[in-house]
Amino acid sequence: MGKGGVGKTTLSLATAMAAARSGHRVFVLSTDVAHSLGDALGRPVGPKPVEIAERVVAREVGALDELAQSWTEIQSWLRELLRDEAGEMVVEELLVFPGLEELLALRAICEVEATGDYDVCIVDCAPTGAALRMLRFPDALEVFMQNFFSLERAGAKLLRPLLGGTKAGRLLPSEAFFQAFERLYEDVRRVRAILMDNERTTARLVLNPTQVVIAEARRTFAYLGLYGIATDAVLINRVLPEEAASGYFERWSEREGAGLDEIAASFPVPQFTAPLQNREVIGTHALDQLAEQTFARTDPAEVLMHSRPFRMRKVGTETSIEIDLPGIDKEEIDLQNTGDELHLRVRDVSRRIGLPRSVVGREIAGSRFSRGVLYVRFCP
Repeated sequence: MGKGGVGKTTLSLATAMAAARSGHRVFVLSTDVAHSLGDALGRPVGPKPVEIAERVVAREVGALDELAQSWTEIQSWLRELLRDEAGEMVVEELLVFPGLEELLALRAICEVEATGDYDVCIVDCAPTGAALRMLRFPDALEVFMQNFFSLERAGAKLLRPLLGGTKAGRLLPSEAFFQAFERLYEDVRRVRAILMDNERTTARLVLNPTQVVIAEARRTFAYLGLYGIATDAVLINRVLPEEAASGYFERWSEREGAGLDEIAASFPVPQFTAPLQNREVIGTHALDQLAEQTFARTDPAEVLMHSRPFRMRKVGTETSIEIDLPGIDKEEIDLQNTGDELHLRVRDVSRRIGLPRSVVGREIAGSRFSRGVLYVRFCP
């Protein structure tokens, strides 16, 4: 994950090459709408899996292709709904409604695991904002399914016999539509379980040693903790080599040195440096060389640091929740208890945390924020 333009795609592919060199079967999945796997490889990569190197397969998730292949019930209803109001080209665009791309990206992860053919799945995420929407999507879908889905389904079932054959009747989704949506929901739940499994799923931040990028990476580091996803490494891309750190680039090199010191102090995880190359990194040979320079003898398929950013503890009769939020100030946190959920907002990102039955209905006994960790205690 990282800011747009820092080199996420290049380092995703370099990670894949290094993992394959260590003997792993690797699947690289692009969830960015502006796919660039093909650009970095110098060859086409599309919505179907394609082998790009020995033991490495890549795919770019295409929203419309996935919709046409897997969810014809949903697509048919949307087409019928928009039939009289828009032309075919406009309908095609509107079919990719907000959140659909994130949903498809999540489901694609599940599909890779279901094959059983790969040891590692590397997800080349969209820039930070879109990637965070992808992480938020399971929670948003959960709220909809728990509070509105059954009501919408029952209402459609009641009205269907009354409005059948009328113009208004085509606005009602069919039962097949609701069944398809339920399948989507189950897929997303399975993916959430994968993402929240800190023993096998981690995030890696890609950044450049510049102030703006470092500041955003710090926030992303905290947001990942908010969503319970462990970060096990930081990849620092395009660092000036020593031989380039003189003359015109001397002052730039000094700033980079300060940035590297700031990164070392801000991210208590393993850090890997990818040096700036003297040419564009395009093609598997160049990516393999970059992988060697970045990871050396490290197997990047391994979990490089084990941590649980979201923890629940019970001491005697008291239950507490601990959430890692590094780099965040206390004033940027807002916490509310609704009885069965904990609503937590960090700057401009929020999460609804479903509470276990053991603490549902209990008041918060106290909370404190210390050294990047939020502690929330519940009354016995």
